[in-house]
This record gives sequence, C-alpha cells and structure tokens, in this order.
Amino acid sequence: MLGRKAGDNTQVRALADELGCGYEEKHILARPWELLVHLGSGVTLAGIDKSASTPLLPPWPDLVISAGRRNEPVARWIKQQSGGRTALVHMGRPWAGLDEWDLVVTTPQYFLPRRDNILHNSLPLHRLSREQLQAAADALSPELADLPRPWVAVLVGGDSGRFVLTGAKGERLGMLANQLAAACGGSLLVTDSPRTPAAAANALQGALTVPHYCYRWGSGGANPYRGILALADAFVVTGESMSMLGEAFAMGRPLLIFDVGDGPQPWWRLAHNFRYKPLSHRLAMWLGPERMRRDIGNIQAELVASGRARWLEPGAAGAAAQALTAAPTAPEQPPGSLAARELTATAAAVRRLVTVR
Repeated sequence: MLGRKAGDNTQVRALADELGCGYEEKHILARPWELLVHLGSGVTLAGIDKSASTPLLPPWPDLVISAGRRNEPVARWIKQQSGGRTALVHMGRPWAGLDEWDLVVTTPQYFLPRRDNILHNSLPLHRLSREQLQAAADALSPELADLPRPWVAVLVGGDSGRFVLTGAKGERLGMLANQLAAACGGSLLVTDSPRTPAAAANALQGALTVPHYCYRWGSGGANPYRGILALADAFVVTGESMSMLGEAFAMGRPLLIFDVGDGPQPWWRLAHNFRYKPLSHRLAMWLGPERMRRDIGNIQAELVASGRARWLEPGAAGAAAQALTAAPTAPEQPPGSLAARELTATAAAVRRLVTVR
C-alpha cells in the first residue's frame, strides 16, 4: 500500500521486492480531514478518497505491507474483509494497537517495546545500491564533468516533527558545506526535496561560492537524486530525514549530518516552533503514550555514536576534508552491507509469518 510520502513508499517497495513473490501496488489518497477518522480505533475507509485511490476488490491478498497513519485503517479493513486471513506488516510506528499487526518493522526514532511482533532495525529499508543506480549516474555524469572532485553531495530535506528548516538554518548549511568543499578543493552536488521550504533553499544556494551543481525541486527536468547518490564522494544530509540518511549511508562514503535542531535554547523562545506542525508534534509527544512518540534525533545520535557518521559543525571542515581526501576510492565496506543485511532479515521474518499462517 502506497501513500504520499516517498520515504514510506521506498520502504514498502523494498520489502515487497525482496520477498520476490509478486505483488500489486495500491495507491491510497487520504482526504484532508482523515485525521478526524483515524484518531479512532475503528476499521473504516471513510478517511480515504475512493475515487482517487486504487480500487480495493477481492480476492484478498495473503499479505499487506503498509506504512503511515493514513493507510492503517485501509490495511485493517482488508484483513477484516478476508476473514482475518490476510497478514499485516506495518513500517514505522502504528497508531492502532500493536496487537492489530502481525509484524511491525521499526527504527530507533520510535519508542516501541521489544516484543515478538516488532522487528527493530537500525535504518529504514531500501534496495538502493551503486549497481542499481548506475543508469542514473551515467545520465548525470556529463553535467558534472567540469566540477572538481571530490564531489560532496548535499541532500536537503525540510520540516519534520520538532525540526524546522528555517532560512537561517539553510544559510548555515550552505556556509558549512561551502567550507567543507573549499577545504578539500572539491565541489558540491546539491538537491532539495518537496519538503524543503523555499526560503531555506534560497538561503542555502545563496551561500555557495565553490563550484557546484544545484537542483531545485519543481524546477523541471529529471530528478538527479539517484545519480547524485551513486556519484558522490561524500554526503552532507539534513538530519531530520531518516530515509536520506539511510540511503546515503548505504553508499559506503563519508557521511556528515547537519543538525536541523535549535540547540540548547528553550524551544518556546523561537517563533518558528509555534507553526502548526512543530507545535502539534510537541503536544503529541507530551500528551501521547510512549509508543506514539518519535524522535528522529535517536537515529542521528546512533549513527554518530557508532562512528558511521559525524556532525557537520563550525570548525570541523578541515578535519572532515582531511578524512575525505584520505578516503580510498572504493569504500572499505561493501556499499549497503548493513542495509542489505537488515532487508534480508526483515524479508525472512515476513516469510516465516506467512508460512505459519
């Protein structure tokens, strides 16, 4: 089951492809007021736009893989129609009770317990590898031919939960990335995303003085994201995007995380934290049960603590550039080895689930 979030869809497709047993994609479009329906615990299709979604008809499947709040009631409705025969696998953290799911596949930003029907992974699932990205790399390479190496990719997300990407933060990201590229004599490959606020993207781009390639979402032309993943010699990623962090890490290149947080100052002193999304997130984290909490900072901290990434900080450009220029042309570990292991283990857990039913 696919929805509007690219990161969720990537995980769902990755697991479906890894299972290797054939599948159908069901695209679900939720209505603007779906939250009012989904706050309840009932099984209903009232929150989706049936005319804009893929029809849901028998025969009912053996397995449904879903992600995101909006698709939860639909998955549970399918199981109800099948008489309980359909197994449900959900990515992330479900709103419905944990007992409603045959398997929940989660990551560190969620505060889910250890139990038999919950699988804890380090990073979101995906099937990206250098080999699979080669076509995108070949298409993008001519546009980058005049840029000096090393090529440092800057992958820019946007607002998510307590993280708000303001214009000032976009400018700071641009300045730090610029310092890094200048220190190693390289250039920047920049791409934003649908979530990137225009003010932040403009400020970032305005701070760049080193040679660079910059793609702005919605500007037309092919999205170069996959090509940049394959070609970059190092990555700078905004830390609120768990999907981009996971995909960049899988490339086996140096990874630096830009902290989109507000630092030690109290959040209520900053006007941007009173926007709807960050404020509603903080209220939900304060009032909701522990299993409904989310802190993407957990993934960032785990990557840094394990030595898999480092922070992009003022004064760190020199050390990071030295590590980058000293890095071998081929990664020491096979690209995507951790991601591949976790995807394989997840698929094995799902196969066991379906087999015993």
